[in-house]
Amino acid sequence: MPWTAASGRTGGADRSFGPVAAGPWQLQTRGMTPVMLGQRPLVCAVGAVLVTVLASGCGGASVAPAFEPPTVRFTSSALSFRHPPAWQAYPFRWRGALHVTPFLYLSTQPVHDPCRTRDTATVCAWPLRRLRPGGVLVVWEDRGWPGWSLARETGTATRVGGRPATRLVARPGPCGAIGGTLTVALAIASPLPDTWTQVTACLRRPGLAASERALDAVLDSTRFGPG
Repeated sequence: MPWTAASGRTGGADRSFGPVAAGPWQLQTRGMTPVMLGQRPLVCAVGAVLVTVLASGCGGASVAPAFEPPTVRFTSSALSFRHPPAWQAYPFRWRGALHVTPFLYLSTQPVHDPCRTRDTATVCAWPLRRLRPGGVLVVWEDRGWPGWSLARETGTATRVGGRPATRLVARPGPCGAIGGTLTVALAIASPLPDTWTQVTACLRRPGLAASERALDAVLDSTRFGPG
């Protein structure tokens, strides 16, 4: 994911961070005495109780609601969404004029400043060196390029926050550079021409299925604009 800004676009030094059996019942009739007519209501009542017990034991009772993992809400002037508590949000601020501007990291482990400036060139890379086992890193970026169009992006058509987008999954993809098992990349169209929001999610084994579900929940809950 490393890239270099155009010459002269240093952006200054103002950048900072903000703070997953019972067997079948069998009726034994041998040796039983005939049931008198006056005892029939009692027998029927006992039979009704047995039917109820059997139905309950076989799943006839009410089904417990599906478990929903707890989430916390992130909100900023740009967007809002809900995410697992173990995924920490790290807002990133950069005042430079860059074609690719990271503005938020969502990660299961601490991140560092990904950008370095030398002379008149600025280089930004991954905000961590190695993704831990079971780890997740989600990078949110503002991007812009003259003549860009969502129609040119590869991937499956989808929507995020009400905006058209494309989704591309690769194994391991670019995230392999930091030990990721899976890369989920989304290009989300912006109302402004030639600009879009890029989301790159890196997931590492074990627990890929659970991490993908959590990522989908984040994207489903995303809303653009002030929360």
